[in-house]
Amino acid sequence: MTNSSGIRLAGKITTLLALMTIAPAAVADMVLNLRRGVTDISQTVYELHMLILWVCVVIAIVVFGVMIVSIILHRRSRGAEAADFSHSTKAELIWTIIPVIILVWMAVPAAKTLVVMEDFRDSEMTIKVTGYQWRWHYAYLGTEVDFFSSLARSSNIARQVRSGVDPFSVDNYLLDVDKPMVVPVDTKIRLLITANDVIHSWWMPSFAVKKDAIPGFINEIWFKANETGTYRGQCAELCGRGHGFMPIVVDVLSKQDYAAWIDAKDGGETVAMVDSTTAAEAPAVAEELSGEKLYNISCSACHQVNGQGLPPAFPSLVDSAMVKGPVAKHIDIVMNGRVGTAMIGFSTQLGDAELAAIINYERNAWGLNGGDTVQASDIAAAR
Repeated sequence: MTNSSGIRLAGKITTLLALMTIAPAAVADMVLNLRRGVTDISQTVYELHMLILWVCVVIAIVVFGVMIVSIILHRRSRGAEAADFSHSTKAELIWTIIPVIILVWMAVPAAKTLVVMEDFRDSEMTIKVTGYQWRWHYAYLGTEVDFFSSLARSSNIARQVRSGVDPFSVDNYLLDVDKPMVVPVDTKIRLLITANDVIHSWWMPSFAVKKDAIPGFINEIWFKANETGTYRGQCAELCGRGHGFMPIVVDVLSKQDYAAWIDAKDGGETVAMVDSTTAAEAPAVAEELSGEKLYNISCSACHQVNGQGLPPAFPSLVDSAMVKGPVAKHIDIVMNGRVGTAMIGFSTQLGDAELAAIINYERNAWGLNGGDTVQASDIAAAR
């Protein structure tokens, strides 16, 4: 062994010994470890995780220790000879019974935790969560509050090809939304989770909550946040090309602040994704900014902010026959999608005025200047 090799080996041994001497609490708080969270369930899950982790560590030390000692002490160079036997009933019983005892010992607290996770009794409020490609819809049952939550505009622009924006300059890149879910602290929240198109998964690590959103089914989960603050999660299911642009943000407020928030929203906020006119007969062109905002939220994930798309999977709108063709066909595709492609329908996600604003923007943006004026009444007639 050369001197340099010996130095490298000594360095690795020193590093390993240093890691072994780190206090368990410090190891538990390392960045790569499971987070403690802010709910009782998440704390319990964390403690179970650490318990089982250290059990596995002890087992690994024992097993590999026996292997290493056996290899060193019973090697051929020391004159060791292999034993001549077919099996040992005693050994087989030992290495069967001991693991069973360990597994049962770990299974009991794990099963208790799973039972608590499925206990929805005494829920103080219920929110229906619906997954769409690629946004979430929140409906507060018993109130008139419901809204879509989409990727924040700053992240949406930065992620675009050739946007010129450095993603590292955006706070909470791909983990921020335009409208977060808002809930009160110290309140048991029941979530009814489903999806409108494909399978999604509502995942909030700080709450130890992860539940699949499946079209045609309603799954239930609950949480009770013990601390106020803003918590971030993501869709944890590969739900399509825009999967990485479907974050979850929950603002946990004090009960007084939440009461003020719900009073301001209940009956006073339009469910539109941006502020725009929603009357069935009102002009849907509104300001170009409204159509642009809606387009960036709903369409730019595939067709890009500049309308150039990502051919061939996501065609350019600038040169599209749909945009330059009959308005009726354009309305039909936007509302109902196109079978056999990634184009989904938005008739259930957006109101008449919002759909009209998007279509007008697509037909007049990027230098097209088609001059078309689609009204909310045109969309209503096409439903």
